[in-house]
Amino acid sequence: MRVTRSAAGRRRSRWLVVSSAVVGAMLATPGMAVAATNLPPDQPSIPELKSSGKDCAAGENRPYVRSAPELTAVLRDPEADDQPGAASKVKGEFEAWWQGAGGAEQRLTYTTVVLQQGTSFSWTLPDDIPADTVISWRVRADDGEAVSPWSSDGAGTVCEFVYDKEAPAQPVVSSGDYPDGDAWTDGVGVHGTFHITSPSEDVEFYRYNFLGGPQLTVQASGPDGAADIDYLPRSPGLHGLAVQAFDRAGNGSEPANYQFRVGSGRAPVARWKLADAAGSRTAAAEAGPVARAGAGAAFGGDAPSGTDVASSVRLDGTGHGFVTPDAPVVATDGTFSVGAWVRPAAVDGTRTVVSQDTGRGPAFTLGLRQTDGKPVWSFGFGGTRLTGGAPEAGKWAYVLGRYDARTGKARLYVDGRAVGDEQAATPVAGDGNFQIGRAQGTDGYRDRWQGEIGDVRVYDRVAVQDEIAALAARKAQSLGHWALETAPGGLSAESGGGQPLKLGPGASIFRLDEPCDPLDLDCDPGDWPLADEGHLNLDGVSGYAATEKPVVDTGGSFTVSATVRLADQEPDHPMTALSQGGERGDAFKVRYTPSTYSWELVMSHADEPGAAETVVARIESPDGGQGAGHRIAVVHDDTMNRITLYVDGYAETAGTAEFHDGWTSGGGLQVGRGRTADGWGEYLHGAVDQVRAFSGALTAAEVSALW
Repeated sequence: MRVTRSAAGRRRSRWLVVSSAVVGAMLATPGMAVAATNLPPDQPSIPELKSSGKDCAAGENRPYVRSAPELTAVLRDPEADDQPGAASKVKGEFEAWWQGAGGAEQRLTYTTVVLQQGTSFSWTLPDDIPADTVISWRVRADDGEAVSPWSSDGAGTVCEFVYDKEAPAQPVVSSGDYPDGDAWTDGVGVHGTFHITSPSEDVEFYRYNFLGGPQLTVQASGPDGAADIDYLPRSPGLHGLAVQAFDRAGNGSEPANYQFRVGSGRAPVARWKLADAAGSRTAAAEAGPVARAGAGAAFGGDAPSGTDVASSVRLDGTGHGFVTPDAPVVATDGTFSVGAWVRPAAVDGTRTVVSQDTGRGPAFTLGLRQTDGKPVWSFGFGGTRLTGGAPEAGKWAYVLGRYDARTGKARLYVDGRAVGDEQAATPVAGDGNFQIGRAQGTDGYRDRWQGEIGDVRVYDRVAVQDEIAALAARKAQSLGHWALETAPGGLSAESGGGQPLKLGPGASIFRLDEPCDPLDLDCDPGDWPLADEGHLNLDGVSGYAATEKPVVDTGGSFTVSATVRLADQEPDHPMTALSQGGERGDAFKVRYTPSTYSWELVMSHADEPGAAETVVARIESPDGGQGAGHRIAVVHDDTMNRITLYVDGYAETAGTAEFHDGWTSGGGLQVGRGRTADGWGEYLHGAVDQVRAFSGALTAAEVSALW
């Protein structure tokens, strides 16, 4: 008779197999039972063996560990021998051995406590095991009556590891591009290489970070275990690089700290402000060659507000509408960046802001084209075309394209922000003439620009994000500030002499009748001005204040703000604090909606009754006539097609939404009322103070600084 088991570990028979004759004889004898035979536990499975959490392996794949390791194994004995179907308990027997001094074998053994089968059994080796020596180990399970095969038997394998407790030496960092020391080196937007080596021979990788940047890893390679790191400085000043070397066991060296100084980015290799006098036939160059202007180029054009651009050149879209230096200005098979302020008069077809000839066509083009029947900004280079944004006739934008030869990728920016993703591009050598307002074709120049172009800049380096944002920045301009402290003749003056706010019935200026020191405990005026010496009180029935004409261009970027305090603890109707609209509706309004306990910014899509609206809301409880009120600001960023409602002036308490359908309203700025289906309504019951208006979109920091 012979007991058989499945080699694949299928469910095993725990009972002795005997002949039918013997079974019959046993059953014929009263009180006679069938004897059980114990089967040994399963051979430990190699994938379930670990050396300090690292997989069992031998030879070149053996793991390295930096502390005396914990050997672990999952041991299995699925059924109790005396209780079929029940789980059994086992103990583990570990063996570890190595070649000691003189070649003599050294061996350690360890037996674990008894545990439930199927769980993890472990042995932490002593700290005095030899370092830098191959140590082998194996394990087997013991159920008290029988033992399993060793994990190394048959198809198994011996597990190995090396105990390495010595950290690598401190690495050495050097750079020919950005040497350490006190010397200032170009610069922002210029790639540099840092070479890392280690005196230690067992370095596997280096972990590094540039000051303020993320922790990164680079593998050591080559016979000297060196590595190179690429770095693109994005700001001038003192920069730092910290590097640690790590071996196969994970031991880390002392960090090497390398400091270097980065100068400001190189100035453009070519720049034309295009602010020349009307009638000029040449464009003066801030850098690079003077450019000649075609007969269809007229200097003295408009400039984008809120920028340092003084004026622009207007191109008529004909064959004579161009400006060119009749020379190349940048090597297009290397890194370059090119940008300009532009205002298209037409957005049909394909229109070029700048390009550079190759003799067969343009090496690159920056301008606009059509995608799916709609105009988009475009940067075409090396067989790659990047598109994004939405050009609008009569609307200024800053566009910039760049190619980074180190990464092999191109990118398009519109109004200081990247549109779409970087894309790989194949560089094209363009040693022909630089062009403003046209692109070279097979039969001459084509794709001509119609509209204004200002301040063209060309760099032979990467223009980094911060400087692109600065080039595209448009500083908001103050249009009005109403302190609402007095209203002689029913008119509250604008601080700069602009349009006053005219007070309607139910509106009045609150001021303290007598001076009252806030630190005087006996002083109780009953109310205080929201700011300075007075504020506007509105009765919630007919009270409002308004300018005669529009203050902000609601079709473009604008900002309007005020401090508002609601008089009621439980308002019974929506109340508008600020609005400006047309004949039938409000282009924007900021109101409090009691049903949702929220301030809302409402932007309508057209001056029509029932027009679609985009709403941004922030939840706040009513004031009940108490406290300093809420600081409310609405920002419409037309360049980014985004609206933002700030409550109490901070980005953390702001809500935003995408908005594309701004329209220019013809009505005056309203304080305390808005349009409804029945005409004027939503009168505010409460106090309003410090109303401000700006052309352009204030940043979150600028909004916070208003109060």
